[in-house]
Amino acid sequence: MKAIRPQIFIHIIGCLIFLSLPFIFSHDVPGIFTSIKNPLFQQNLIGYLLLVAFFYLNYYLLIPFLYFGQKYLSYLLIILTSYALISFVPHLIIKLIDIELVTRYTLIKILQEPFFEFLVVFILSFTLKINERLKLSEQEKINAELSYLKAQINPHFLFNTLNSIYSLAIEKSDYTATAVVKLSGMMRYVITEANQKFVSLEKEINYIRDYIDLQKLRIDPNVNLFFELSGDVEQKKIAPLILISFIENAFKYGINTEENSEIKINIDVTKNYLHFRVRNNKVNTQQLHIQKSGVGIENTAGRLQLLYPGRHKLRVTNHSEYFAILLSIQLS
Repeated sequence: MKAIRPQIFIHIIGCLIFLSLPFIFSHDVPGIFTSIKNPLFQQNLIGYLLLVAFFYLNYYLLIPFLYFGQKYLSYLLIILTSYALISFVPHLIIKLIDIELVTRYTLIKILQEPFFEFLVVFILSFTLKINERLKLSEQEKINAELSYLKAQINPHFLFNTLNSIYSLAIEKSDYTATAVVKLSGMMRYVITEANQKFVSLEKEINYIRDYIDLQKLRIDPNVNLFFELSGDVEQKKIAPLILISFIENAFKYGINTEENSEIKINIDVTKNYLHFRVRNNKVNTQQLHIQKSGVGIENTAGRLQLLYPGRHKLRVTNHSEYFAILLSIQLS
C-alpha cells in the first residue's frame, strides 16, 4: 500500500478539524448525541460541510479556470451564488424538520450568519492556490534558466575537446583513436544523462576522469598535473556538468609549456558533502583570455545558486600567481 502524500494527509486532518468545530462550539457539550439531535447543530454542521465543498470548488475549479482565465465577472457571480447557497441551504433543510425554528430568522440574519466562516474559507483557498501558482512559475523559471545555462556550457566542452583531438590527428598520434572513444563516451553522457536535473555522482566522476585523461594526451609532459579522488561516490546524486567548467578553465588558461605550469584537482566525498578544489598557476595565456575564462565560472555559479540554494559554498581566489576554486556541496 502506497504511503499517503503529505499534502493529502494535511487536507484530511484540516477537514476533520474544521468539521469538528460544530461539536466544539455546541451548547450541549456533555452529550454528543444530544447535540446531533439539535436542529441548530444540524444546521451548523450542514453549513460547514458546504464550506468544505466550496473550498475545493474554489481551489480546483473556480480559481484555475475563471480567475486565472481572467473571467472575473463570472468568478464573482459564482462566488456570490456560492455564498447565498451556503447561507440558505442549511436553513431550507432544517425547515423540513422544524419550521418554527426557521421562521424566527430574517433574511439579513440568514445572510450574516456564515459571513465570517465563508470569508476565512475563501481567503484560505485563494491564498493557497496563488501560492501554488507562484511556486510553479518559479520552478518553470528555474528550469528555463538551467536549460539556458546548459546550452551555453555544453558546446564549450565539445569545442575544446574537438580541438584536442584535432591536434592529436595533426600530429598523427597513436592516441587519437583512444581520444575519439573517450569523446564518444563523454558525448553519450551529455546526451543521455546531462538533461536530467541530477545524475549519479559516480557517472559524473567518470566523465571528469575521461576529460582529464583526454587533456593528458595533448599537454606537455613537463606540466605538473595532480588528480586525487577520495571518499565514497556510490549511491549519491549531483547536478550534471556542475564541476567540469572549473576543471576546463584550469586546463585552458593555466598551461604554458614555457612556464612552470601546475594543475591540482581534488575531489573528496565525506558523507553527503562533496569538497572540490582546483588550483592552477597563472601563465601568460590566461591574461589574454581572462574575460572569456570568467564566462564558464559565472554560468556554473548561476547553476549552483539555482540548484543548491543555501546548500553550497563557492570561493574563488584570484591571486597574482595562481587561480583557485574551493567548492562544497551538500549532495542529494
